[in-house]
Order: sequence, then C-alpha cells, then structure tokens
Amino acid sequence: MRSDKMKKGIEKAPHRSLFKAMGCISEELERPIIGIANSANELIPGHIHLDKVCRAVKDGVYMAGGTPMEFSTIGICDGIAMNHEGMKYSLGSRELIADSVEVMAKAYPFDGLVLIPNCDKIIPGMMMAALRLNIPAIVVSGGPMLAGKFKGKSVDLISVFEGVGKVAGGLMTEAELSELEECACPGAGSCAGMFTANSMNCLTEALGLGLVGNGTIPAVYAGRIRLAKRAGKRIIGLVKENVKPREIATLDAFKNAITVDMAFGGSSNTALHLPAIAHEAGIRLPLSLFDELSEKTPHLCNMSPAGPHHLQDLDEAGGVYAIMKELSKKNLIKKTCKTVEGKPVGEILKAVEVFDQDVIRPIGNAYHQKGGLAVLSGSLAPQGAIIKTAGVPDEMRTFKGRARVFESEEETVAAIMKGKVKAGDAVIVRYEGPKGGPGMREMLTPTSVLVGRGLDRGVALITDGRFSGGTRGLCIGHVSPEAAEGGPIAHVRNGDPIEIDLDKKKIDLLVAKGEMNKRKAAWKRPEPKIKEGYMARYAKLVTGAASGAIFKDK
Repeated sequence: MRSDKMKKGIEKAPHRSLFKAMGCISEELERPIIGIANSANELIPGHIHLDKVCRAVKDGVYMAGGTPMEFSTIGICDGIAMNHEGMKYSLGSRELIADSVEVMAKAYPFDGLVLIPNCDKIIPGMMMAALRLNIPAIVVSGGPMLAGKFKGKSVDLISVFEGVGKVAGGLMTEAELSELEECACPGAGSCAGMFTANSMNCLTEALGLGLVGNGTIPAVYAGRIRLAKRAGKRIIGLVKENVKPREIATLDAFKNAITVDMAFGGSSNTALHLPAIAHEAGIRLPLSLFDELSEKTPHLCNMSPAGPHHLQDLDEAGGVYAIMKELSKKNLIKKTCKTVEGKPVGEILKAVEVFDQDVIRPIGNAYHQKGGLAVLSGSLAPQGAIIKTAGVPDEMRTFKGRARVFESEEETVAAIMKGKVKAGDAVIVRYEGPKGGPGMREMLTPTSVLVGRGLDRGVALITDGRFSGGTRGLCIGHVSPEAAEGGPIAHVRNGDPIEIDLDKKKIDLLVAKGEMNKRKAAWKRPEPKIKEGYMARYAKLVTGAASGAIFKDK
C-alpha cells in the first residue's frame, strides 16, 4: 500500500507514535488510509453541511475496512464574492485548492482519496488534483440547493440578482426585493439552477469520477447521505482494484462530459474548467472540440436560468445518466468508458430511464438541434469566445450594435443602473481577463441588472472576463486574446460597429485594418490592478482563457 511509506517497518515507529497521539490504534494503521479532502466552511451555503456529508463518507470507509483521515481546503462562494474585489480571487483559488490537495497527498501517501467539494472553483480544483496525483479517487459533492418559492413561482439566487435590476428599472419595489431575498435560497446546497457548480457536479458523473446521482441529489435529501456512504465504501474497492483517475477520465470520457454539457446547457465556465482538468492528465481539450461536439449534440434540458427547471427536477426526471441514455440513442455517448461505479457507462445505462420528458426531452424533440454552448471567433476574438446559447432569446441570435466601452465591471454596473445603457449597445467590459482582472471575474451583476431592466433582448455584453452559469442573454465571455495581452478587445472605441451572428459563430469588430494597426501602435499595457500578494503572482503565471487559464508549464 502507498501508505506503508509512512507507517510500516521498525523505522516508522516514530510515525506510528504520532498517529497514536491522535487516537489511532494499530489496527486502524494496518488498513488502507483514505485521505478525505473536505471543503466545509461557514461561508458558503453549498458547504455549510459538508461536515455531515464527510461523516457519512467516513462511515462508509470504516464499513469497507479502511481508515479515513480528513483534511481541509479553502473555498469561496462566488455569489458573495460577486461584484467586488473578492471575485478577482475566485478563479485563482482553483489552483490553490489543487495544489493544497496535492501537497497533502504527497506529504501523507494516502492509498486513496475522497474529494468533497460543492461549489464553482472547488470542484474543478479537486478534480485537477485527482488527475495530477493519479491515485484511486472519487468525488462526492454536497448536492444542489432546493429552489425557493416567491409568489407561487420557483426562484433561485439569480432571481435576486435580477431583482436588483427590476428595482432600478421601477419594475419591483424594494420591499418585494427584501421579501424575495428571504426565500430565494431556502437552505444548504449549491445554488439551484444549472449554474457553474451544478454543471461541474453533474459532469463528475459524465466523466466517471462521481457515483450516479452525485450531481443531482439535493443537499437536504437523505439520499445525499446514502450516496456519501456508498462513496466511502467504494473508494476501498477502487484502492483494491488499483483503478486510477487517468484510467477513467480519458479523452473519450471528456468527450462524454462535453456532450452532456451541451445537452443540458451548462455554464460557459465548463469550457474553462474541463480543459484545465484534462491538462493535468496530459489531455488537450481545444475550444474547437467543444465547437465540434456542440454541432452534433441536441439541447435536451431547459434549466434555470434559461428555463423553468431546477436540479431537483432533473434528479426526479432520472438525472445525468438519463440524459446520457437519450444521447446514446444517436450514439453520442462512448459506452466503454470506465467509471468509479466499477461498471462501464454502457452497463449503467441499461438500468436507466427518463421519468419526465418535460425535463429531459426525447432526442427527437430537442429544444435545439445544437448544443447549449457555442464557440465564437472573428476579428474581435481571434482565439475564440464562449457563449451560453441556451440562454439567448431567438431574436438575439444576430445582432449589430455600437460599442459602449467600460474598463471594469464596477463602471459597467454603475452605467446600467443609471440608465445610461440603451437597446442597440454592444457593452464591452475589458481588462477583466485572467491576467488583466486579474482572476477573470464573473459578470453576473451587470448581466442580471440588464435582465432586470428589460434590456437582455436589446443589448449585447462582451467581455474578456467570464459569466456566471446563472447568466442569460447575449452575453459573450472569454474573449481571447484578452485586453491585457493586447488583444483586439483592448482597441475597441466607443461607437465602433460590432456584429454578432450565433448561427455563423462569428463576432466581428467592423473597423478597418489600417485603423486597428494605428490603435495597436498607440496602445500601452496598463499598470497591474493588484501589485502584491497571491493574485500578483497569479497574473504572471496564468495563461489565457482559451487554454483554460492554467498556469504556464515553464
């Protein structure tokens, strides 16, 4: 066993003595040692209950004859970090989480790992560590939050963000907004729609690194605890079978994950995280692959924020594997891929069915014939940009407008709140990319305020930053190269014509080449926004959004 390095032989008597100082008995040390990375804290609704999930995992490990040893990671709630300097630190925390799990698993040579995340950057950070370490591992999420109820309608966190814009536009009173904030987030769990956290948790199943139900069983259901116990038991099986993450998360498995992502219309951030996770296994996932799979994958689920359904609805409809079952009818799923269940995908699918065709549409009656995400390119984004097409109104699939340029998210929000952004504007928010932000902030506040003011059907929002999975409307992020690298977005000026065509997958800045060359020659890189500490170092190491905002290899 790997753990023998720290516990076996006469020369390890001091090590065993230290374990015994923590209450371990010899019998426990003779068993497989399972490291449990738990991101529980008192700052994230999705993590407030992870102590109970972790307890269940430990129970499962003990039942199967192993010894669990828990350690912690940091975690940031993107919703609470939104629209202030805190959001600059969110994406950067992904690398810290991956590094911290690596450090613990190297310092303590565990026989296996159970990873317990539940929110946006924590999930990919832990999955990156699993593939980097390549020891038997399984992901157990904390599960999604239930939707709230407001005046008889289902609501979630995005309803509150959009409520801010409604108040600014005179469509809601402050008293109503106060009432909404009391009920939109009813308890523990990752926010209830197909936002980034739930998108990534669902993709752990499609990748094969999480048990069936890991992405959809609500946080407050007893089924979540039972799943955690099963995961604790199953990690011992993975250790005995010596099944490692890179045998499961192969290129075909990543293709399955991208295909499922397209089918349920997941967060655009998945195009940032999946390439970063794959990179740890030496697998390259270019944006062109996302585009290729989007072209042939039908959009089967209409999940919040674009549609009425929440994660509890998807769970009751059959969950992630029910989506995969539908996709397999057109041979869009690789059935031979291994999973942590100990069965290949195809064998699991035999026992699966769709229970609600309103939530998971039959493949012959899809919402759209192409996937819920698209990769755009053109003179404004030569290396690509990402849009969640599942959230775009049909009448906004083509757009021509005049640029309104802002140098930060805060400046943009202030202009929208004051009514200075009008229909027909192409709002540019730049210097918010991985380097320029630094940290590539999510723009949920400006997009939600636009929706609240009724401008989502008349305004495009374009940024080298990124968008929350809760964003809807013609919102294009990950514009690459970013402004801080001197990309074309750095040279846009107020009034420049911009043309977007989602069917042609084009985003173009209609400015003559000679004029653009003059602007490039006059451009000077601005001073860094953060000059000390972790994010200053991060800005020097990070690559662009098109490669997943990973750190440079050299």
